[in-house]
Amino acid sequence: MRRLPLLLTTGLVASIGLATIAAADTTTTTTSNGSTTSTEVTTTTIKPVHVAPLTGLPDPAKVTKHRSALTIKIDNTQEAHPQYALDQADVVYEEIVEGGITRLAAIFNSQLPPKVGPVRSVRRTDREIVFPIGGLFAFSGGAQYAVSTIETAPVKLFQQSNAGGAMFRDPARPPPHNLFANAQALMSLGGPVRVPRPLFTYVPASNPPVGAPVAWFSVNFLAGYATEFQWNGKTHSWPRLIFGRADVTAAGHQLAPANVIVMSVNYKGGVGVEGSEAQLTGTGPAMVFSDGRLQRGHWFRSSIAKTTAYRTDAGKVIALRPGQTWVELLATGETVSVYPPKH
Repeated sequence: MRRLPLLLTTGLVASIGLATIAAADTTTTTTSNGSTTSTEVTTTTIKPVHVAPLTGLPDPAKVTKHRSALTIKIDNTQEAHPQYALDQADVVYEEIVEGGITRLAAIFNSQLPPKVGPVRSVRRTDREIVFPIGGLFAFSGGAQYAVSTIETAPVKLFQQSNAGGAMFRDPARPPPHNLFANAQALMSLGGPVRVPRPLFTYVPASNPPVGAPVAWFSVNFLAGYATEFQWNGKTHSWPRLIFGRADVTAAGHQLAPANVIVMSVNYKGGVGVEGSEAQLTGTGPAMVFSDGRLQRGHWFRSSIAKTTAYRTDAGKVIALRPGQTWVELLATGETVSVYPPKH
């Protein structure tokens, strides 16, 4: 694959921080000759900073402590680009739908942008994605079989018909690529809070990198939807390319997650067939790209209510750097091309 120039934005992968509060105590001691001495003893109480559950990043304002997750279905066709606010999602899943094209399920928790999209329709796979975290799910509609499936998930559903001003059309774009969502407004309609569980295990930035060095890799979705990620050691992220160019948002920010997980999954009903569904329970091969390295192993999920675990072939948990994570739901038989650094 021909290497393309990168359009980069400044990013930072932060480690989990700790806040300290020091309090001074004074102790007075009386000696045998009647004199006294005073000794100042300083004690330090360590108070951990709240951590956002879906990124592992410090959240000192604790905005995620009392907030549900909001999953929004995002169009990923060329006509939908540039997209809005994907760089502000905590986690993004990329799934295969009919015709072999890919669609995105973007999960927001740390940030709630005022314009997200374009918003598109639900698929059966989405129930598998959102079931462990619940919260809110926004979409444009869908076939009845897909709507009936998502209705069984523990999420509050929003379409344009019941979202009020929280979902709106942009007249500057042609339909169906012109429906957008206001994440903050949707969250205010969400009802009782259900704080999401962490989806991944994280390690602090001080830990040494683990795995084989990687310069760039390509997730070879068919039908022209292959995506490339190129490691940037300065930003500690994987800038993303699609359709032969940098994947840049409407605000001019290149998508560049801290971590990329490629899960090899079976699509029940056939890859790219209408009504098919990615089977996300059970186990399968996994490739985890983090810190400019690759760790190979397997994903495991015992039931739809459980989160997915990622382990090496030796059984060790694969941990990520704090930050945004993309999960690529690649069909069994499709490939990933990995290129090591040139020496």
